[in-house]
Amino acid sequence: MIRHPMDPTRPTVYRVEHHKGNTIAVLGLLPDVAPHHRSLDPFLSALVRARSGGPAGPVRRGARTLGRGLAVIRICFGVIFLANGLAKVFGWSRVALGDYYIANLINWPESRRILDSLANTDRPGTAQLPGIRWVANELVLDNWGVMQWVTTAMEVGVGLLLVVGLASRGAALVGLGFQLFLAAFYLTTNKWMFEQPHEYVPLTVLAMVASGAVWGLDGRLRRGRTAFRRWPFSQVCA
Repeated sequence: MIRHPMDPTRPTVYRVEHHKGNTIAVLGLLPDVAPHHRSLDPFLSALVRARSGGPAGPVRRGARTLGRGLAVIRICFGVIFLANGLAKVFGWSRVALGDYYIANLINWPESRRILDSLANTDRPGTAQLPGIRWVANELVLDNWGVMQWVTTAMEVGVGLLLVVGLASRGAALVGLGFQLFLAAFYLTTNKWMFEQPHEYVPLTVLAMVASGAVWGLDGRLRRGRTAFRRWPFSQVCA
């Protein structure tokens, strides 16, 4: 007899029957709840898959592989946000490994130059979205002394949360908002068509699924803690 581990008070008891080492049936719902539980819930499905040698085994392995793939994307974007945030804090810019790898990170001066260029000069003569230039000039650039710290805190915070997989969906949503703000400027700059989608599309996915459930703190915290099974920690979107 197995009691549901996610909700010990739930009046549901399961009996798993075996035949020649394989799980063949899940029976034994209490009479008062049996009419309302005609299908297996996620716990039972995982239990059957784990204990059976049937075709559900590869499905479970595939789901685990998918979770790891999403975790890799989450960590990768976390490193990007965190590296750019730390570059602003410590004034880093140039990254070089010998003579064969030379790159840069976006520090405060470069960040301001990019925003000013996108808002005011880097345009082929077409109109921008209404109000976007005002936001860049009047709200951000004119208050750069404060806004540079706001953007830095956002990048460092989002980066750390994504790397460790804590509140991963909420962190991805904040990062998505930041990327969409920049993407709004690229609409009329005549740049490469896919300059921005490769940044905000993965973040959209990470904001919708619980990528922190694998290789992240979200997965550890939600075990036995109901509060951590809700957004922004867990709960896959339907």
